[in-house]
Amino acid sequence: MKEQIMDKIQKEMASVLNTEQLEKLETVLKKSFININCSFAENADKHLITNTKLLQLFLSSKQVEGCSEKTLKYYQATIELLFKELPKDIKEITTNDLRFYLANHQAKKNSSKVTIDNIRRIFSSFFSWLEDEDYIVKSPVRRIHKVKTSKLVKEVLSDENLEILRDNCDEIRDLALIDLLASTGIRVGELVKINIADVDFHERECVVFGKGNKEREVYFNARTKIHLKKYLESRTDNNPALFVSLAKPHNRLNIAGVEVRLRKLGKKVNIAKVHPHKFRRTLATMAIDKGMPIEQVQKLLGHVKIDTTLHYAMVNQNNVKIAHRKYIN
Repeated sequence: MKEQIMDKIQKEMASVLNTEQLEKLETVLKKSFININCSFAENADKHLITNTKLLQLFLSSKQVEGCSEKTLKYYQATIELLFKELPKDIKEITTNDLRFYLANHQAKKNSSKVTIDNIRRIFSSFFSWLEDEDYIVKSPVRRIHKVKTSKLVKEVLSDENLEILRDNCDEIRDLALIDLLASTGIRVGELVKINIADVDFHERECVVFGKGNKEREVYFNARTKIHLKKYLESRTDNNPALFVSLAKPHNRLNIAGVEVRLRKLGKKVNIAKVHPHKFRRTLATMAIDKGMPIEQVQKLLGHVKIDTTLHYAMVNQNNVKIAHRKYIN
């Protein structure tokens, strides 16, 4: 405890004292604290809390902030693995401990740099929370920098791809599903939660619930409206869900059901990697290529940070060439 207090005092004074003065301060602090027994009743409980309890408190705070159950489970599993591999009290975990852990994890699991950086970000969030709540003096993740990753150009669906997929749909449901994904760019998790009552055909819009149960409006085109109406008219069930399974009892379509259906359709027409997220990336790229302001694309996709939007969208190289001739030449 004494060492933590002295360390905190020295860090606070580091910005206003020079090296010689800091050394003098350290000497004075050591002499002053030599016969002092530091014990603060108000903080005693904090220093006795176990790693597991701290993790539970952290997860509770993230839940209040609106993190999804899937995200919370990922956080929990990642941090619990750290506790298992590094059986130390949280307050004793150092920067080098975490660096060694990340390097060892990458070697053992053959993990990608993206995965390692995701783990680093989770650790950063956890230890920053511990620091903010005064469970530790300073986060050991502060000096662990972002892992540099290579940026791969991810594929999008061309206009021809989309038309081929539409032409080969044997079910009106699948045609309506593809049109809705292509024209709104919604997440598959948002798609399967939509109810018929959420759709406004007159305004060609619907309400979806995104990450953290945040509600937003998305918009679809005339083609999607026509196919959605035809699909709903063909149904004989009473399920309130917008999309249901083809087989009885016509349950709400789930994420796996959408992914399997799109994958099969892609294989049927020899289009590689057809999945829900590809439609989302395609919409973002197309919108930016056609001149939609990035802030509006961000709103459309439901992103909190604009950096996320930029990761989804790839600027067409031909458009860069045209823009260069327009603005530079």
